[in-house]
Amino acid sequence: MGCCVSSFLSETHPEKLQQHNQHNQNSSYEHGPPSSVDAEGGPGGVPLFSEFSLADLKAATNNFSSDFIVSESGEKAPNLVYKGRLQNRRWIAVKKFTKMAWPNPKQFAEEAWGVGKLRHRRLANLIGYCCDGDERLLVAEYMLNDTLAKHLFHWENQTIDWAMRLRVALYIAEALVYCSSEGRPLYHDLNAYRVLFDEDGDPRLSCFGLMKNSRDGKSYSTNLAYTPPEYLRNGRVTSESVIFSFGTVLLDLLSGKHIPPSHALDMIRGKNILLLMDSHLEGNFSTEEGTVLVGLASRCLQYEPRERPNPKDLVTTLAPLQTKPEVPSYVMLGIPKHEEAPPTLPQHPLSPMGEACSRMDLTAIHQILVMTHYRDDEGTNELSFQEWTQQMRDMLEARKRGDFAFRDKDFKTAIDCYTQFIDVGTMISPTVYARRSLCHLLCDQPDAALRDAMQAQCVYPDWPTAFYMQAVALAKLNMDKDGADMLNEAAGLEEKRQKGGRAS
Repeated sequence: MGCCVSSFLSETHPEKLQQHNQHNQNSSYEHGPPSSVDAEGGPGGVPLFSEFSLADLKAATNNFSSDFIVSESGEKAPNLVYKGRLQNRRWIAVKKFTKMAWPNPKQFAEEAWGVGKLRHRRLANLIGYCCDGDERLLVAEYMLNDTLAKHLFHWENQTIDWAMRLRVALYIAEALVYCSSEGRPLYHDLNAYRVLFDEDGDPRLSCFGLMKNSRDGKSYSTNLAYTPPEYLRNGRVTSESVIFSFGTVLLDLLSGKHIPPSHALDMIRGKNILLLMDSHLEGNFSTEEGTVLVGLASRCLQYEPRERPNPKDLVTTLAPLQTKPEVPSYVMLGIPKHEEAPPTLPQHPLSPMGEACSRMDLTAIHQILVMTHYRDDEGTNELSFQEWTQQMRDMLEARKRGDFAFRDKDFKTAIDCYTQFIDVGTMISPTVYARRSLCHLLCDQPDAALRDAMQAQCVYPDWPTAFYMQAVALAKLNMDKDGADMLNEAAGLEEKRQKGGRAS
């Protein structure tokens, strides 16, 4: 899983995020302070928008493994979307752009920050970005329950009932109204793959469509038969183009399949509305409501942009059609409600270190770390003779003083000495981070302890001790479920290494 100090800060201590970013030497840009979190941001709150490192996102997505790809657009999409999980256990969606889509990193960052200011319950909100070399990545909230395309076109258990389809149309219209009111009226390539369902089954509009696919504005990746006619003429997206694309989503909701707008309009003009309707609804819909929705789709799909409704018109038309406002979305979708599972019992046999961590026995953990010394640092640093400078000797002397203080349980002095060692930066030691993490715990500083344990994992990604220390810090922060999960992960890594790898 990934190591991301800035995302952890943004969720637990927003007031510390700006201070952290000021000290982040990897950041190439200066921006205003991140926007405040909207009260409607969803369960647990939406993190403040921030910059991620490439290492964070590689770790979260298992080095962008093909197993983590969640984009359903297939070869039509010019870029991929991965799911991932950060060190703080938050699930994310990561959009990876093609190498030269945004050659200028400053342009990409500015565009991302513009979208990142938006916060609304009808959006799958953007929470960060990454510019690193040729990499351009966006990071958003991850929606657990798939896309509208999956539920409409590839359903396995049940199709979407009529009332839910009306709710989808209204919620996406509300998202468009919000975006327009915030000065972001252009949405690129609105389609059924851009509509996502969250943990409660509520439909949300993906924030990825609020940002162009590239600096030159090539915005449509779907079949050109479904793109607005003005885009085919001049290659530009306007706010009216978004309404045309919304009309194609209405056709999807009506028919349960992807119908070219020209074909659908011919059916509408021929009064063949029943032929347009999804046969899987089996007549379980209101003809009057169907007629209103067909009429709205027809208006959205007008050839002349000026003849299409605006986003507020969409909401005005769709709001009166909502007949089951009291029924939760997950019930109408026929999916289980997402519940946070209780802390799990250990799934792997626990070593002495694991037992000490499960008991939160800091004295026992201290004794184990003293006994282990630096054997796990082997291979994490190779220093040339030229690097053996006075600065290097001073740094190692600081570590030595820290080790004496750590052994003698003078934890505040140990923190100071280890910090001197770390700040020089010539040599990176996972053991020092683990030891300083324990010192922070013993000084009642669980936030700092978690950050150090995460840094230990960054240096040595499969080191069980780094995971164990995170488990204890999370438990100290009253994140019991996350702590238990991390303890299991640590025990699994330790068991694997004992069976055939480097000893932990």
